This record gives sequence, C-alpha cells and structure tokens, in this order.
Amino acid sequence: MDVPFEPWSPAFVADPYPAYAELRATGRAHWYGPTRQWLIPHYEDVSSLLRDRRLGRTYTHRFTHEEFGRTPPPAAYEPFHTLNDHGLLDLEAADHTRIRRLVSKAFTPRTVENLAPTVRRLAGELVGALVERGGGDLLADVAEPLPVAVIAEMLGIPAEDEERGRLRPWSADICGMFELNPSEETARRAVQASLDFSAYLRELIERRRKDPGEDLISSLIAVEELTEQEMISTCVLLLNAGHEATVNTTVNGWWTLLRHPEQLAALRRDPDGMLSTAVEELLRYDTPLQMFERWVLDDIEVGDVRIPRGSEVALLFGSANRDPARFASPDVLDLTRKENPHITFGAGIHYCLGAPLARLELTAIFDELIRRAPGLRLTAEPQWNPGYVIRGVNELLVEV
Repeated sequence: MDVPFEPWSPAFVADPYPAYAELRATGRAHWYGPTRQWLIPHYEDVSSLLRDRRLGRTYTHRFTHEEFGRTPPPAAYEPFHTLNDHGLLDLEAADHTRIRRLVSKAFTPRTVENLAPTVRRLAGELVGALVERGGGDLLADVAEPLPVAVIAEMLGIPAEDEERGRLRPWSADICGMFELNPSEETARRAVQASLDFSAYLRELIERRRKDPGEDLISSLIAVEELTEQEMISTCVLLLNAGHEATVNTTVNGWWTLLRHPEQLAALRRDPDGMLSTAVEELLRYDTPLQMFERWVLDDIEVGDVRIPRGSEVALLFGSANRDPARFASPDVLDLTRKENPHITFGAGIHYCLGAPLARLELTAIFDELIRRAPGLRLTAEPQWNPGYVIRGVNELLVEV
C-alpha cells in the first residue's frame, strides 16, 4: 500500500496534516521505503516509545555498526559526528544520565529566572525596532535574533567577538543533517560548521579557564567532570535546540494567527488571560519539530506490527499533536485550550532541557507583538522552506 507521506514535496511540507490523518486511520506503524523507517503517527504510541528503553537515539553504546546491520558513516563526516554524538540529544544510558545531571546544575530554574529581564529587554528592543520601521521580516528581524542573543548571553560569548554573528549560520548548517537523506553538499556544510564552531568554542573555553565569569561555559568548566568535547557538544546543542523551537513557533505561530483572525482578536483583547495557553496551543497546532527518530535496540511491537532490532522508527510529533484520540477537535486552533499535553518538547530522558527557556522567549515575543503592534498584518504570503523535519517558512513579511 502506498504511504501518504512525501517529505520532499512542497505541498506536503506546506500542509502535512491531512496525510497524517490518513496515516492514523490506516494503522499504527507504516513502513516507508525511501528512508527505511517505520512511521509512527498516533499520540499514545509516540508518547510511549519516547519513554521505551528498548529504543535509543544511538545504538553504538551497545552494538557496532556491523552488529546492528548498519553502514558506518563516511570518514569525511567525522567532525560532525564527533560534535553531535557527544551531545545530550544523541547520548544514551550512563553517559546521558551523567551529562544531563551535570548540565542541569548549570541550567537550573534560577538560571532561566535570572534571564527573564534580559529576554524581555531584548524582545522589547527587537519588536520596538520593527514597529519603528513600520514592519519588516518577522523571521529575520525578531524571531531569529532573540534566541541566538539569549544563548550567546548564556554561554558568555562576548558581544565584540565576530563569531557571534556566525552562530545562526553555523547552527543552520549543522541542523541540515537532521533532515531526511541529506545531500553531500548539506553534509559538507555541516562538517565545516562543526569544525569552525568547535574551534571557536575551544578557544573560548580556554579564555574562561583563565578568566571565569557568571556564564554557562564557566559553570560547565567548574563542574570538572565534563570532558572538553562534552562541553563543546553541549554548548552547540543548546544553541541548535535552543533556537529552533522559538524561531519556528514564533513565525509559524504568527502565520497561523493571521489566518485565524477571530482567535487573534480574542488574544489581543485579553493577552494577560490567554497568553500562556496561547503559546502552548501554537506549539501543539503547528509543531516546529515534526519528526523525532529512534533506533530499535530490541524487538518491539506496535499494534500488530513487529519491528525488529536494527530498525529505525520515525515518531511523527506533528501527527501525534493532532490525534483526535488525545485532543478534542485537534484541527481547531483554540488559544484557550486548557488540557494540552502536547509532546512538542519530547518526553522521557530526552525531554527538552531548554523547554522553560523556550516558553519564556515565546511569551516575551508574543506579548511584545500583541501589545505594541496591534495592527500587525501580512504583506506577502510566505513560502515554506524545503526542510520537513525542522519545518518553517522562509520569511514572514509584515507591516504594523
């Protein structure tokens, strides 16, 4: 049976939700040949498998590539894999537990609380500049600069360092490898970004060893139990994961609001009462990370489908967040939705460490735009980027 899943189709990327409904209606696990993955579309299955220790983000802690029936990555990709494989998102078992425990000490609720004034100030400055100009590109002018500036502030990257302006391009090039079947050019760019970003962080870590500050890098150095590579990989992951959710939820969220004028009008009338539930609903309604992949370390069953060890499952977050078995009227945007257990930030041991910071940033951006740009409107219909896994529009041109 043909699977209604076309991640390289612009029409599918623009609106994957009808295909997800068909996937949910026709089964709990679907084999997709082009990526050699099992697609998992139902909320309960996705939620359960995120917590199932028979699956992992990696398999190399238990098997060689050959034992697992997989081909080792090309040697030329080694800088990317060294960087990626030492980060929290792709670690399992004891290493993940150890590093998450150590990083959590430097990434406490107090850290986020202390960042709140900075986040609000930056959001105010960015939105204020947009309003003063009478509009612009919400993506480039507001959504992208805020989380990158916040992460740079957290890490202690000096404002005068020219590399500060390269953080977003580096991150974009590295994240290209998380798309399905990335091209050789994508891999080349990811490898070069991995080398450049790592070299810069290595030099910055050395500076902080000699002259520690109040920043996250200094805190990670003080932990002492982290290797230098683990520190570098952690910092890169915080940037990559720390801005993608904010950027795409901001821009996709405003594109959604502008297509639901009655919901936007209600939010403008009562931002204090609705903003927190509105942010959660926008995270659910148009999920910034559509898919999360896991390796099957021991045989599992999903419904009546046996999925053997060595397989890869694609957990469809976007489909799970629109599953009518879990959400009432899931295709309806309801900014007052009270019960909203979306899985946009994942679940289990890989639940997003930066979720509180992402919520803080999103709340600040939406609050500033609602209050200071009450007439914000679209000037051109946006086009979707070709990427499916990390899904967003290429710009959002507005006037105020």
